[in-house]
Amino acid sequence: MTLNWTKDDIQDQSGKVVIVTGANRGIGFETAQILAEKNATVILAVRDLHKGRIAKEKIISNFPNAKVDVMYLDLNDLATVNNFVDEFKGKYHSLSILINNAGIMSPKQQLTKNGFESQFGVNYLGHFALTGLLLDLLIKTSNSRVISVGSLIAHKTKVEFGHFKGTKKYNMAKFYAQSKLACMYFAKQLQSYFTDNRLNVLSIACHPGIAKTNIFNRQSSRAKRAITNLGVKLIGQETQGSALPILFAATDETLTGGEYIGPSNRRKGDPKKLDILDQLYKKHVAQNLWDVSEMFCGVKYPLKVKI
Repeated sequence: MTLNWTKDDIQDQSGKVVIVTGANRGIGFETAQILAEKNATVILAVRDLHKGRIAKEKIISNFPNAKVDVMYLDLNDLATVNNFVDEFKGKYHSLSILINNAGIMSPKQQLTKNGFESQFGVNYLGHFALTGLLLDLLIKTSNSRVISVGSLIAHKTKVEFGHFKGTKKYNMAKFYAQSKLACMYFAKQLQSYFTDNRLNVLSIACHPGIAKTNIFNRQSSRAKRAITNLGVKLIGQETQGSALPILFAATDETLTGGEYIGPSNRRKGDPKKLDILDQLYKKHVAQNLWDVSEMFCGVKYPLKVKI
């Protein structure tokens, strides 16, 4: 069912603390700005503090009463994830919404500081670690949520465990798709974790469709950039529209956890609940992915949570 839903349907978010990763530009910025407009306290978790401060100034100029903070987070380096969490917990004592949005599309094979293929490491592993380290705050905050951002391109791929370090036949699109599918599997498995532990936390996956952002500008040549950007311009939508599935996942009160939200017309349109993740999801694969992610990140989710 297609939902006729806009940002005007978002209820007042006063009192809620929200983290948006990759919030200095694109979809992350639009998501953060709208939540700030709705009176949430929004933390822009960014790897470039200068750009983050510019984004904050832009939000404040549009909404003078907005409560916005900028904090350093580089998902390429798990040490900075730990540092971010320590700094955040020193300033805030609740967390209502964690939006795992930041992502890269890298044309050349690169490794993170911890030795993982960069797209898998930044798009998925960094967010897995971040969520686990913030788990205690999420649990103690009533009606909290974790939002994981997937991608259309992930709908036709599978998780290949031998490729996490990018050592076999590197293909940018394939490895990007795998990283986003991992985020979507994580969202489903995380909801199972919350349900099994009877926790009042929701995990919801979403995808923005095709947005007119500059994530595509890292193609390997000027010609490829021109072709890609032309295609995005023709079939994509503006970033505010692409932010709607994320905002719906983060705020709609009819959701119960485990849903996958995307645009109604596949690439763009109003938010809609999608069935494709239920078809893609394989619990044993998701559990294996979870187990190796705990090992890779050194972040353990307790089997049984004491409330």
